[in-house]
Amino acid sequence: MKSTHEESEIDLLVADRRVAADGVVALTLRHPAGEELPAWEPGAHVDLILTEDLTRQYSLCGDPADRSSWQIAVLQESDGRGGSAYVHDKLNPGTTVRVRGPRNHFPLEPADRYLFIAGGIGITPLLPMLEAATAAGAEWQLVYGGRTAASMAFVADLRAAHGDRVVLRPQDEHGLLDLEALLGAPAGDTLVYCCGPGPLLDAVEERCSSWPSGALHTERFTPKEQGEPVLSGAFEVELAQSGLTLTVPPDRSILEVVEDAGVQVLSSCQEGTCGTCETAVLGGQVDHRDSLLTDEEKAANDTMFVCVSRAACPKLVLDL
Repeated sequence: MKSTHEESEIDLLVADRRVAADGVVALTLRHPAGEELPAWEPGAHVDLILTEDLTRQYSLCGDPADRSSWQIAVLQESDGRGGSAYVHDKLNPGTTVRVRGPRNHFPLEPADRYLFIAGGIGITPLLPMLEAATAAGAEWQLVYGGRTAASMAFVADLRAAHGDRVVLRPQDEHGLLDLEALLGAPAGDTLVYCCGPGPLLDAVEERCSSWPSGALHTERFTPKEQGEPVLSGAFEVELAQSGLTLTVPPDRSILEVVEDAGVQVLSSCQEGTCGTCETAVLGGQVDHRDSLLTDEEKAANDTMFVCVSRAACPKLVLDL
C-alpha cells in the first residue's frame, strides 16, 4: 500500500484555473521556479495544505509524463467541511498553495481488460488510467454517471479522445447506473476500477462479491461505514522505535495517544481515507477500520492506519 514515490512538500503556484463542469474547477499547479515536479502514476493523489487546520486530498488527473505541472479538479460541496469552499473561493491564478505528496493507494494493475465506473467527481483518478490502459493496448470501457450532463467534468475531452469507449449516463436522463447489466456476470479477465460517492461504491462492491478475488479496485472520498470495534475496552500499543508502551482508551485513537506522547506521525484526513498515517505493524492483530485496504491486505496484518484502526488483541507493536 505504500506510495511508489517518496512524498515531498512544496509550495506550488496556481498557473491556470478553468471551469470543468457545473460546480467543478480544474487547477493547474506548477513550481514557481519552473522546476520539475515529483513523478507520479495513475491513481495518485496529493494533499493540499490549505490552512494550519485544513488539509484535503485531491486526485491527480493530468498526464503523468508531464513533470512541469499537476492538475486537480475540485467539486464545490455545499455540505462539505470547508476544503472545497476554500479552493473555489481562494485558489486563483497567481496564488500559491502548499502541496504534499504524491501518494498512491489506488494503482492501476496490469490487465487485458478493464471496466472503469465513475460517479461525479470520481472521474478524476480514472482519467490518467484511461490513457495508461490505452497505451498498454488493453481493452476498456468507461461508464460515467452524474446528476446531470452539465455537472459531469471533462466530458468533451473524454468524447474527443476515446469516442464510444466512453458511455455517459447522466442520472436525469438515464436514471441510476445499471450495475446489474455491467457487473452481474463475473469476467475473469477484467479488472473493475470504481470511484465516486459512497452509495455507488457500496452497490458496486455488493455486485462484485461473486467476482474473482482482487478484481475490484475502489477509492473512496468519504469513509466507509464501520461496525462496532472488535475490542470495546482499552488496549496497549508498543512503539518499537520509541521504546514506549501506551494505553489507548476506547474513546481515543491510536494517533491521538501516540501524538500526545510526543511521537509525531504524519496524518491528514483523520478518517481512514487518505493513507497518510500508514504505519507498519510488527506484532498483534489489527481491527482494520479504514476505507483503503483490500481484504487481502487486511489479512496480511502488516500495516494499518492509526487514525481510525484499532487493536483486535490486547497489545499491538508498531514501527513508531
